[in-house]
Amino acid sequence: MAQNIKINQLSNSLNQEIVSDFLVSQKELREGTKANYLRLTLADKTGSMVGNVWSNADTFSEKFKEGDVVRIKAIVISYKGKYQLNINVIKPLFPEEYNLADFIASTDKDINKLSDKLFLFIDSIKNNYLKEMLLNIFEDKEFYSKFAQAPAAKSWHHNYVGGLLEHTISVATICDFSSHHYPVDRDLLLIGAILHDIGKVREYSLKSSIDFTAEGRLVGHIPLGDQLVCEQAAKINNFPQGLLMKLRHLILAHHGEYEFASARLPQTIEAVLLHQADNLDAQTVGVKQLIEAQQNPEAEWTDFDRLNNRFYFMK
Repeated sequence: MAQNIKINQLSNSLNQEIVSDFLVSQKELREGTKANYLRLTLADKTGSMVGNVWSNADTFSEKFKEGDVVRIKAIVISYKGKYQLNINVIKPLFPEEYNLADFIASTDKDINKLSDKLFLFIDSIKNNYLKEMLLNIFEDKEFYSKFAQAPAAKSWHHNYVGGLLEHTISVATICDFSSHHYPVDRDLLLIGAILHDIGKVREYSLKSSIDFTAEGRLVGHIPLGDQLVCEQAAKINNFPQGLLMKLRHLILAHHGEYEFASARLPQTIEAVLLHQADNLDAQTVGVKQLIEAQQNPEAEWTDFDRLNNRFYFMK
């Protein structure tokens, strides 16, 4: 029997019994042909995998909830080319029995280096009003601590600790490069890149797993980001209203299309470029994460991307 196996090691334990601890990121009690069964998504910092409880599912379901860390005894199987766990025993753990950092994925980038790069971008901005706004926001140590730890999404891209900072630096880097090639206001574009997802600090909670806050579900990160920018501009003497309007538009339009929850369509050249830079990084990293999550070394395709309605070829 293999013990303390990580998700990314389970392919080496096919048809073997394992005992390991995992975070329950999703839990669903389903109706089967003969009896209910429990479908789980189990995770650690190396990835996630489906697990099923086929016997006594109703009883097991009452013992734990989504976000709990559990110890399972299970058989590793392959079903339709994908590895799964047939779970026989499942036991919730107390907080003192595990280290939560073992179960929440984090950026593989150096947070300190990302932070240094962020402040280099801020220092490069020449417009005094925009630079003052950014320094007021990010020199607040309590806020910056939350920002540096925040995820950029719940599921699709950069959905891990530090994901928001990593995504922000990527988008800012793309915009900085593009500003030398297209006739844009670099300062305006760069602050838009840095602040476009700032509302996600309040949109997501990060405890045992990533989830929406009540404010995140009811309001969303785009209006929350717009609110923050307006509040910060009000603290700066004589902040130009025309400049504020253009900055607000960058935040309100960065999703690009109404069907993707954009509050406005991009209607300035900076807004068009910011949307494309944001989408480039989000979609590319989303596909990269799907490829890395494929546990079957023989697989030619990723799991199905429900957001974009396709598989991705890996060979």
